[in-house]
Amino acid sequence: EVQLVESGGGMVQPGGSLRLSCVASGFPFNMYLMTWVRQVPGKGPEWVSRINANGGTTWYADSVKGRFTISRDNVKNAVYLQMNSLKPEDTALYYCATGINVGRVGPGTQVTVST
Repeated sequence: EVQLVESGGGMVQPGGSLRLSCVASGFPFNMYLMTWVRQVPGKGPEWVSRINANGGTTWYADSVKGRFTISRDNVKNAVYLQMNSLKPEDTALYYCATGINVGRVGPGTQVTVST
């Protein structure tokens, strides 16, 4: 059974930083591309960033390019999202997903950017 557990969210002021983590189990993590997704109530999920299986290739949505950095540790079965220069429009529930899926498996972690 695929399990994904996200953590690291919180409330920060605009311009602040957060580092999200996602720990995976139940599948061969080191063989899967991983995606960070965010969702705001009432809107569809938006993919934020992706990283290939060995971590050598990354992709970013235009809205976060230059501010967010995705990485992974295949020993720890974890994928991370370093978020800098946060903006109020980054406020959302963030979660990780396997492959190019955008469906949520784990609880997600809430990020709120507000004064």
